[in-house]
Parts: sequence; structure tokens; C-alpha cells
Amino acid sequence: MGSFSLMHWIVVLAIIVLLFGAGKIPRLMGDFAKGIKAFKAGMKEDDETAAAKPETPPQVAPPQSVKSETTAERV
Repeated sequence: MGSFSLMHWIVVLAIIVLLFGAGKIPRLMGDFAKGIKAFKAGMKEDDETAAAKPETPPQVAPPQSVKSETTAERV
């Protein structure tokens, strides 16, 4: 299997134009571009929320001291 020559690419392009028609290709490319823009916007939004919210460890209350009963208190 060798590499594709220019003639192979021209034939492939001609078949694509015949299958999809000349009008659908710009719409497909436009939809593809909108998808890429939406993906980039989503990635940017994730980066902004991660930068705005610093990670702090959760606050835990200190343990309460437990008073044990002495033998004098039990009597």
C-alpha cells in the first residue's frame, strides 16, 4: 500500500461531492466549526471555575474530650 497521489485525492473529492452535493459540504463544515467552538468554550468554562474555586480542605471540628468517671464519683 503506497501513499495516495494527487490523482487519488481528486477522485475521492469528486466522489464526496457527488454523494453529498455541493450545497451540503459548507453546512457540514459550519456545523463542525460550531462544535469545535462549543467544545473550546466548555473547556474555557471548566478552567475558569477551577481557578475561581481554590481547593481548601474541609473544616473538621476538633475531637471532644471525654470525661471518665472516677471511682469517687460513682459511689
